[in-house]
Amino acid sequence: MEFFRIRRDIPFMRHALALNAVSFITFVLAVFFLVTRGLHLSVEFTGGTVMEVAYQQAADLGKVRETVAALGYGEAQVQNFGTSKDVLIRLPVQKDKTSAQQSDQVLAALKAATPDVELRRTEFVGPQVGQELAADGLKALAFVIIGIMIYLAARFEWKFAVAGIIANLHDVVIILGFFAFFQWEFSLAVLAAVLAVLGYSVNESVVIFDRIRETFRRQRKMATPQVIDHAITSTISRTIITHASTQAMVLAMLLFGGEALHNFALALTIGICFGIYSSVFVAAAIAMWLGAKREDMVKAVRKDGDPNDPNAGAVV
Repeated sequence: MEFFRIRRDIPFMRHALALNAVSFITFVLAVFFLVTRGLHLSVEFTGGTVMEVAYQQAADLGKVRETVAALGYGEAQVQNFGTSKDVLIRLPVQKDKTSAQQSDQVLAALKAATPDVELRRTEFVGPQVGQELAADGLKALAFVIIGIMIYLAARFEWKFAVAGIIANLHDVVIILGFFAFFQWEFSLAVLAAVLAVLGYSVNESVVIFDRIRETFRRQRKMATPQVIDHAITSTISRTIITHASTQAMVLAMLLFGGEALHNFALALTIGICFGIYSSVFVAAAIAMWLGAKREDMVKAVRKDGDPNDPNAGAVV
């Protein structure tokens, strides 16, 4: 399905150096903010007090957040747990208060606002658990990266695997850079969004790489930059349809999903925007600079006859 078709190839690779210079500067800034400011980790990573409370009617999460924030817990996480009547509250660690004192203070404030609230459970999550979650998250990220490289190398060629993974890591670092610069809270939901962006971006890279291989087979006289330009131009309509529909869904989560989905949708929004850029300009350009050529994508076969005959011609 195509909304439109561009008849003349757009010379993307002619401007590859300038486009990747912009990308490199953005990447360096993201790394700088990650090093100097660091990520604002959520209670899930730093540890804290977890409370589960229940209401007789559907809980007003906005009112619960206001009540908890008024006590000085501006970074507390409030979300439904199981049903609309059950609420899970995560409180950050406070040096001058124990976990029991925190839960008592919050429960008293909630009862003052709405008497029909009941404490179901409360527990303290130590920093060690947060460190384990962070380590598990890094392992998951590493396994995803390794899996993507193996997949791309098996399906295409190592040059495209390297180009694809550089482009995908470019997206991840830039997402983290945004969260470091604005000090948005980095939670498990955001980590899930980062992993989702990795898969989303590699899908776009695979579509372009597939079209590059197809063009190499059909257009034998085209140089590599021309082949890449044709591949990107011919997939523009598909790219616009795919990313616009995905972004519409993510934007709905961002605007109407509430506090629990806000940072998750925010990370996806950044990842989708930069994922388009990296798949189209970064991955393809790096593959070209690594020396990708027709022989990498199309394997030569011999004509019928003696396979040891040196005079047998090779055709594609």
